[in-house]
Amino acid sequence: MRGARSVVALTGAGISVPSGIPDFRSPGTGLWEKVDPSEVAHIDAFRRDPVRFWAFYAQRFASLGEKQPNAAHRALVAMERHGVLDAVITQNVDMLHRKAGTRELIEVHGSIAGCTCPRCRAGVPVEEVRERLRVAHDGVPRCELCAAALKPDVVLFGEMLPAAELERARELCEGAEALLCIGSSLEVHPVAGLPALTHRGGGRVAIITRGPTPLDGVADVRLDGDVVAELQALSAGLGLA
Repeated sequence: MRGARSVVALTGAGISVPSGIPDFRSPGTGLWEKVDPSEVAHIDAFRRDPVRFWAFYAQRFASLGEKQPNAAHRALVAMERHGVLDAVITQNVDMLHRKAGTRELIEVHGSIAGCTCPRCRAGVPVEEVRERLRVAHDGVPRCELCAAALKPDVVLFGEMLPAAELERARELCEGAEALLCIGSSLEVHPVAGLPALTHRGGGRVAIITRGPTPLDGVADVRLDGDVVAELQALSAGLGLA
């Protein structure tokens, strides 16, 4: 990182686990062990049965809104502020990088920062969504203009990733001389293909996550310790702590 002209971080659910947010696939605790994503987090499920969809997502909006960044998020902010890190690309929708103060943030899977009406495209911030959830007789927050069920500004299963964010992520990874992959299983495409762009371009890849990933073979550095401890140690090694 000291010698790299461009350093980028790619984060997944594992960086938010120390903040009390379960990841998706860990045995025993993963979110998708408790529910079937095709039933509750698919765009077809939202369109077919918004009441059932929001029975799941209302809990997500309530619980994620209370969570706060942890020391791993703050370590990345310190790196960015000291000019060591150019940007953070995240698969997370939990807003914790925003809360921590990351400036150059690419949220490739969207964010729970708000909802949009799929009919008239009116946008509603998260605080107002929570209020509409509180008073909704059927548990569905609705557009005040046309009464359609609001959709969270997150990428659901069955939806395409936002083109501008994905293109920016690809651009950053292609130009990175060092890419830190933090807390991601690197199994969900197209984001899982981003480290290969750095590797093919001659950049170095570091993977910091619990458990194996499909890209361990291309990693120049492979760490499987606690993400907070690893990033705090990295900050100290860079003279930032």
